[in-house]
Amino acid sequence: MQAAMYLLSLAVMCWKLQQVYSVQLRDHGYEDVIIAVHPQVPENPQIITAIKDMVSEASFYLFNATKRRFFYREVKILVPNTWQSLNFQRPQYEAHQKASVMISNPNFSYGNDPYTLHYKGCGNKGKYIHFTPDFLMDDNLLMVYGPRGKVFLHEWAHFQWGVFDEYNYEKPFFLSVDNEIKATRCSSEMVGMYVCKKRSCSDGECIIDPLTGNLEEGCMFLANSNQKVKSSIMYMQSLSSIVEFCTEQDHDKEAPNMQNKICSYRSSWDVIKSSADFKSTKPILGTGPPPPPSFLLLRSRARVICLVLDISDNMAKGQQFHRLRQAAAIFLQQLVEPGSYVGIVTFNETAEVKSTLRHIVSEDVRWNLTSCLPDTVRGGMSVCEGISAGLQVNKGLDGITEGSEIILAVSGRDTSLPTCLTNVLGSGSVIHTIAVGHDADPELESLTESTGGKMFFTSNNKDSDNLIGAFTEIFPVNKDPPDLLTKITSVQRLIEAEGHFSGLVIMDKTVGNDTVFTITWEAGDPPYVIIRDPSGFNYTNENFDHNLLCQVSNLKIPGISQAGFWTYIITNTLKKSQVVGILVTSRPSSSTIPPTTISGEWTDEGITPEQPRTVFAELKQGHIAVQGANVTAVIEPESGDPIIVTLKDNGAGADTLRNDGIYSGYIFLFPKNGRYALKILAKSTNTTSLVPALNNAAMYVPGYIENGTINMNPPKPIVTSFEQRSIEPFSRIHFLGSFKVSYVLENMENKDIFPPCRIVDLEARLQNDYAILTWTAPGDNYDQGSASSYDIRTSNSPSELQQHFPMAVVVNTSSIHPKPAGSRETFSFKLHNGTGDRGIILYIAIRATDKAAQQSPVSNLVHVTRHVLQLKDLNFAISSAVPRFNTTVIVISLSVLSLCLLLGGGLYCWRKQASFQLLSDAHSIELQEFYTGTPKQEALCKDQELPMHVTSTDDMSEETVIILEERMDF
Repeated sequence: MQAAMYLLSLAVMCWKLQQVYSVQLRDHGYEDVIIAVHPQVPENPQIITAIKDMVSEASFYLFNATKRRFFYREVKILVPNTWQSLNFQRPQYEAHQKASVMISNPNFSYGNDPYTLHYKGCGNKGKYIHFTPDFLMDDNLLMVYGPRGKVFLHEWAHFQWGVFDEYNYEKPFFLSVDNEIKATRCSSEMVGMYVCKKRSCSDGECIIDPLTGNLEEGCMFLANSNQKVKSSIMYMQSLSSIVEFCTEQDHDKEAPNMQNKICSYRSSWDVIKSSADFKSTKPILGTGPPPPPSFLLLRSRARVICLVLDISDNMAKGQQFHRLRQAAAIFLQQLVEPGSYVGIVTFNETAEVKSTLRHIVSEDVRWNLTSCLPDTVRGGMSVCEGISAGLQVNKGLDGITEGSEIILAVSGRDTSLPTCLTNVLGSGSVIHTIAVGHDADPELESLTESTGGKMFFTSNNKDSDNLIGAFTEIFPVNKDPPDLLTKITSVQRLIEAEGHFSGLVIMDKTVGNDTVFTITWEAGDPPYVIIRDPSGFNYTNENFDHNLLCQVSNLKIPGISQAGFWTYIITNTLKKSQVVGILVTSRPSSSTIPPTTISGEWTDEGITPEQPRTVFAELKQGHIAVQGANVTAVIEPESGDPIIVTLKDNGAGADTLRNDGIYSGYIFLFPKNGRYALKILAKSTNTTSLVPALNNAAMYVPGYIENGTINMNPPKPIVTSFEQRSIEPFSRIHFLGSFKVSYVLENMENKDIFPPCRIVDLEARLQNDYAILTWTAPGDNYDQGSASSYDIRTSNSPSELQQHFPMAVVVNTSSIHPKPAGSRETFSFKLHNGTGDRGIILYIAIRATDKAAQQSPVSNLVHVTRHVLQLKDLNFAISSAVPRFNTTVIVISLSVLSLCLLLGGGLYCWRKQASFQLLSDAHSIELQEFYTGTPKQEALCKDQELPMHVTSTDDMSEETVIILEERMDF
């Protein structure tokens, strides 16, 4: 009977987990889509209306683009607690940090560009979608982004299915295997024209680089506003004809875009079809539209939190109880935000309410709550008794528990834990769990997973700071800037009798308000502390507030702390060794300049012995990426030494994009099964700087071609005043949480089961007769160690390298001695002139091999080109216009164009500020003498109105074709 109840509880828990932890797909409809409005956004009911209109429109596009498979069934709109004008409900588990979509002020890097924070690689879900209030309400932006519903679908494909953009601002053109210049786009059948957008173009013309055969910088591709193709939403969703994703039939695998690079040249539709969503559904029969989405309006409220603390005999091991009381005291005295309601419950076999809910409105309330913390441990334990009492405390505010929180700290095991799962799930409360020591109940995390809380673990290691760190992280992440808590440093050390330890604290200018130095110790009187500010002033014990019961001392720096290097010296005054710690927190020094922050997560899907976890850390200042920092992940096991992994932002290995402020790394070779705590440390270096990070943003369309006329949109606003700037020294720490490992096999440390990671940043250039390659070295095991060798192959066919790599031509790489992972590799080899006067287009790929002969996946493809300038190769149209722009839509028309027949059989058209070349697919113009003519040999020049651009004779009027044929008949 008990086993059946346990299984039923687990089934209910799994169902509830699906409901609260992420977006869910039920009967073709997406539910639990949370759209959160940031607290900084002023109240405006029109934003709610705009959100509803956008999602309703997006549901229609989603339904059709996925061949009648998906639509939006339920969307929850979460607004700040300051919004009052509409009738809002109270949220349960819904919180800003769990939102799928964020509505907040413009990102310095993106401006009003809609974008998705997505860094987990192809097919993996993104973090969130970002829209600005202006994007939602300014109809002038419809010209540059297109219908809001299609933009939402574009970003949803990033977020839900892990596809990438099919355009490339940096490489808008490429030379194809057919020796044609093509725009980086999808579908490859989309028609348009090339125009020059910079005066650096020669006399306004798009110019072909004779070395590469590609167009020089300054040209851009403008699509026709009227298209026959229907794809792709991941390229230019703004066009009215675009309603589908690129399929294998129209996907251009040669295009140098992120979709090809990250997704190994698969089409966006192929990636979507591989998703769990797609595999679990079939098209809805019939022809009718999907049902309209429903909307639930929610408003944040003041936090209601109960500390539920284990005081059983299990907690008496080592210093567990002492450290728990210290961590709880720090939380109450300085971490929990003003305006919250906090209660305290302790439990062993039974539960005791130590304090009902108290409103955090003063320092006296904080100290009174701290005095209610337990001082003894005894007896057995019943976690369910503690949870039940905690829920009753939370109900004391207004009679309900929905949306309240419990911080549950447990040291021992309770076999009856599954029996209270149903009660927990029905309460609507979020439970954060802290497993204290390796004996904590193995089912503890099920409470967190089923309610959408956070989970943490701390080992019995004496110098572990993860227990205090856990309480610092149970804090709202989407607060107004003045309330944003920043953890600058956290250190704990075992100090010998009368010994001391010292260190530096880096206080940067973005923080300094409400700075607190917290000192913890084990027994007796406080240690002797000296804290020296950058000007040389010393703070000592007389400046601290001491809590002798909890062994916690706080130094609050008045005003704004000085920026610079602070030093500390902590001396153990006891005759025996003890653990002493220091925690430094601060808040932003300015309401307008955001602080440098760090956040992180890890992959947790489908982890196997052969598949490592990937850890990500995002380092930014406001929305601006922080690059060049030293970022380290520290993984603490239940016993033994921690695992140290350097996270990198180099666009290689686990990292998706170089210098985007997302630092990534693989974690594998865990020593044993069990819980692991994870924290991330970040420090600036001499090369740390701020840079705009642009990726996964909807395209800002520069203009269109309408009936042969160029219609330009307003130039994209400059949203940041710098390209790159240095940043002053800083340090940050983030306690990410805990995870379990249960797949470690015996003697795994003696087996080499991890191959080198895939090389994703291979680059190539041509110099004389040599192809010069550069890439980031992988490791023997993913991104650690050194590979044993490289296998480089070439082909005239990109598909051969992608699908039949071993059959391609081998390049001799015996001279390469692989460098350590993360190093830059360079290699060159001589090209064979097998193509003669036709030039060279050679595709190249690489893979690495480790000492166990395991091979990495094939890298991204690159190509080198030696182009022979022949007009028959230029099977595309180039047009240019005078680059003169104003703040409205600009119509640039060329009313008079000249076709000039040059003496000697050459053809030359000369216009200083506007010229063109008209070449058709049906009539390839053979003008070998074109380059032999000179502008001075002009003759028979006639003015004639002709269309700006044609891609074939089908686009020309009959009169135009006659004129061209007459003038070409020489």
